[in-house]
Parts: sequence; C-alpha cells; structure tokens
Amino acid sequence: MSTETHAPKFASWEQAVQWLRDQPDQRELVLAAYYDDPLPAAAERYRQSEEWMAIRPLLPETRGQALDVGAGRGIASYALAHEGYRVTALEPDASTLVGADAIRSLAAQSRLPIEVTQEFSERLPFPDQSFDLVFARAVLHHTRDLSAACAEFFRVLKPGGRLLAVREHVISRAEDLGAFLQIHPLHHLYGGENAFQLAQYESAIRTAGFQIEQTLGPLESAVNFAPHTLKTLQREVAAKATRGLPGANALVAAAIGVPAIWSLVRPLLTRVDHRPGRLYSFVANRPH
Repeated sequence: MSTETHAPKFASWEQAVQWLRDQPDQRELVLAAYYDDPLPAAAERYRQSEEWMAIRPLLPETRGQALDVGAGRGIASYALAHEGYRVTALEPDASTLVGADAIRSLAAQSRLPIEVTQEFSERLPFPDQSFDLVFARAVLHHTRDLSAACAEFFRVLKPGGRLLAVREHVISRAEDLGAFLQIHPLHHLYGGENAFQLAQYESAIRTAGFQIEQTLGPLESAVNFAPHTLKTLQREVAAKATRGLPGANALVAAAIGVPAIWSLVRPLLTRVDHRPGRLYSFVANRPH
C-alpha cells in the first residue's frame, strides 16, 4: 500500500520511520523493512529470512573481519556476527531508532562482536587491507559518488577479499529515475533514494579493481525478490501475465511453479523486465 496519502515530509529519516511505524495500515511495510521493535527480534527475523538464507552461500569461507556499510539498524551486522565474523558496522546516522545508537543497543543486547563507526562509505576511516568482507545492503544506490565508494571498498579489503553489494536499484535509462522515485514507497517521506543503470554499477566495481564473480538479476534469487518468497513471486508473475483472470491465473501459476519450467521462463522474464528500480546484487572479489 502506498504511504503517499496524507504523508508529511520529514527532516530526518528517524522521524520518517517513526511516523511510518505509527500508521496501522503500514504494518506490512514496517515488517518488510525490519523497522519493528523489539530490534533483536527484528534482527533475528532477518537472519532467518529467505533473503539471508540466499546470501549465506555467497559469503567467503574466511570468517574474519567484516565491514557492514550503511548498516542502518544493524540487522545485517547481527546476521554476519552470527556467521562468525567480527563486524564493524559503518553508519553515519546517530539515530537510536535507525542508526548507530540502535546498532550499539543491538550489539549490547545480543552480546555479539559488533563495533560501530559513524562515517560515510566514500571516506572509510580504516587502514588499507583491513577486512575479509565488505557487505553493503542497499547502499551503492545511495552513494554520492559511486566510483569513490567502490574504490574505498577495494582499498580496505584484503587481497582475496569479497564485496557483496546486494539489493541495488537499477533503471534502464537515466530518464526512468523520476518514475522510480514516484513509485518508491518511502522516498516521498524524506528523500534520499536513487538508482543507477546496471552498466554504471558494474563499471564502478570493475574500475575500482574488482573482478565480478556474479551479477544476480531481480528474479534470480531471494536476495533480490524478498520479502517475496519464490511462490508468492511466481503468483504475482502469473497474475500480471493473465491480468488476474481466475482460471488462467491458477493454471499459469501452477505451470511456472514447476522448477524446470521456471528455469526456462525466468531468463526470458528478466530480458523484458524494465521496471524502474528493480533489484540487482553483485558478488565481486579483490584479486590476490
């Protein structure tokens, strides 16, 4: 459901999220964004989510030092710490609801090895080759300088280290940005949303020195289509394809629910999927 009706414009993200949490009809969106309390329960729900289950196989084998960039409330920091990483959560916002103070509270309550640094991703206050993993969830599309951020990620990674940049908004053409911002459910509350073309992300990552191992498309993994499950995603695809006609809808949903058929249909759908703001994820390595 859209949040635009009667929604005021806020001076901070904390105020916007607090307003959102106070709207009974936005409960589903609040839960999907993990903005609910208690925070440890929200973080644990993220750790058990299909999104995180899809991310786990992408993590490098070395469970050393991880940098969680744009950590927000710390849900990914929490999940990474449970995987055995010693986590540094980078979050410029000091907020007790959606920022650094929320992460500190989460770390204290969960007794996990999470330290917090308040800074922006384009100027990381860490020595060269400090981390085994840089994890960035919905971060790159917010950067003021995409190339500078990727260069900093490369600098602080150890040789052989990995960058996981997940859930990044993609547009097909620069002129699609306005359409994306209009349909984004939260942009009108505070602003700050953005999107780049796929080639811009990949160019910035490669120019920084990374080797891209995988680019995951919007229908390829639960990393990108969460909070949809695969079944609910397939149902939505069927509904759009049949324009909701009950009999046809059920038949198409059943057909594409067959794994062999879905594996054939999904690449075709990806080619014609030009939704502004669709999500992509990137797995990239710093060469040894």
